[in-house]
Amino acid sequence: MDLERLRKEQKMLAKSVVVKDRFKRIETIAGFDTAYAKGYGFASAVLLDYQNMKVIERKVVKVKIHFPYIPTFLSYRELAGIIAAYDSLEKEPDLLMLNGQGIAHPRFLGLASHAGVVLKKPSIGIAAKKLVGEYNKEALEKNGYAKLTYEGRDVGWVYISKKNCRPIFISPGHLVSLTSALKITKHCIRAHKLPEPVRLAHITATEKAKSSKRI
Repeated sequence: MDLERLRKEQKMLAKSVVVKDRFKRIETIAGFDTAYAKGYGFASAVLLDYQNMKVIERKVVKVKIHFPYIPTFLSYRELAGIIAAYDSLEKEPDLLMLNGQGIAHPRFLGLASHAGVVLKKPSIGIAAKKLVGEYNKEALEKNGYAKLTYEGRDVGWVYISKKNCRPIFISPGHLVSLTSALKITKHCIRAHKLPEPVRLAHITATEKAKSSKRI
């Protein structure tokens, strides 16, 4: 496995990432996540109405996993399944939200950015843990959010979506600005810590993976 070649590929693809709003009205948003069982990945796509967060459709695609889990190379493990899940949707989403990083990545090409570039769709990454970057903890405590910076560049947000919960890490993937990434994520937060598209995609993928283990 030539990781150096993949690093170079990530750096090259990162040059195509646009951190500016290149979308019009958002009517639908799709969340994506992958769960694993018996050497397979179960990639889910959950399409929601953006205004009311009601589910329009759910899809799960089973794919054989050939790439091991290696931090900062998640897209090489999950992207094929995500693309298959995206293609299985009957209605094309206006925006994608993925369980993973956007530009908050050592080479500025996390899973959400990679998917956005390949699919040519606006995308946002949502993560439970920080991969790179620093933020002002005092600002986070005061405002409930703080900018995440890495190598002198703003790469996302640290956001306390619910009181007494650990923050989530939001980063633009592609064709979405920093400001809109935070605004859209806030809109998608309802009763739970995670935004609905990613939360429901996680539940959908996990349930399918668990059911496959019982067979």
